[in-house]
Amino acid sequence: MLSNLTLDQLRVLVTIADTGSFSAAGRELRRAQSAISQAVATLENLQGVLLFDRSGHRPRLTEIGRVLVEQARLVLASATRFEAVAASTRAGLEPELALAIDPLVPTAPLIDSIRALSGTFPDLPVSFSTEGLGGAVRRLRNGSAALGICLLLPTIPEDIAASPLLRIGLQAVVAPTHPLATLGRPVTRGDLEPHVQLVLSDPMDAGGANYGLLSSRLWRFVDLGRRLDFLLAGFGWCRMPEHLVAGSIAAGHLVPLQLDDDSTPAGGLTIYAAHRRDRVLGVAGRWLLDELKRRLSSDSGPGPYPSAPGRQTSQVVDRASAASRVAPTTRKVPRKPSTS
Repeated sequence: MLSNLTLDQLRVLVTIADTGSFSAAGRELRRAQSAISQAVATLENLQGVLLFDRSGHRPRLTEIGRVLVEQARLVLASATRFEAVAASTRAGLEPELALAIDPLVPTAPLIDSIRALSGTFPDLPVSFSTEGLGGAVRRLRNGSAALGICLLLPTIPEDIAASPLLRIGLQAVVAPTHPLATLGRPVTRGDLEPHVQLVLSDPMDAGGANYGLLSSRLWRFVDLGRRLDFLLAGFGWCRMPEHLVAGSIAAGHLVPLQLDDDSTPAGGLTIYAAHRRDRVLGVAGRWLLDELKRRLSSDSGPGPYPSAPGRQTSQVVDRASAASRVAPTTRKVPRKPSTS
């Protein structure tokens, strides 16, 4: 009967298994051996199973006893986490921290920052979700994420509080086998028109506002990694983060294009730290944001964000974000742009 099961009974069971005997468990728990025996007998009666074989010199765990010892360990560990989360919340820490990350965001600084967060707040439950373009804002709005690291296109929404973290420079590229790679001159919009443009877009609002679209034929992707695969295979052209394609350009796997009419901001796209205006970040969220800013400012890669009051100089170095794979959601959201 679960209603009469106690954590103390499970603790006694695990201690006997770890120490090897009832008497050793009594010494470990500072109880009389008779109290240990009574706790085990009560637990056996409650569950209707024999936990120990008492026919020998020392009690030995039965087969079901060994199984239930491992289950008891899980229950005790969960109870410990339960108490730790409650204690942290009493001290002002949020009960959990849910993150929503845009596919263009470099992952290396995030990995290091989240690892540091786990070391500083070991009992804080953290969830991490990489969303399709526009998905981070969607999760902020529906309350399933507290902090988003994302693009905000074309402008910052009124209900979202945001601060710039870094800029990502974009480079138009194609595979060397693509017809655009052999033009030998700046590429015009007329040149691009008949060719497939590979774009990132919100899977829940593919017909939303467009950003940076120059071709009439569009292949839409949710994640950056799969788009890169199709780009390298020669299926179309697109703008990619400079730090992700520099190696491929140097190796001859991709060819840079100079666009004659390029609407992309000269300084690249801005990645923001964002949260709902009506929900202030908790202690851990603010700590993570400060740690991420510190790591971005100390990186030596391309893409610094100009220093300004309230802004952190930021830089980007990461190859791993191209490998992210994103599962789309099914919730309708306000219109969000596509980006190439």
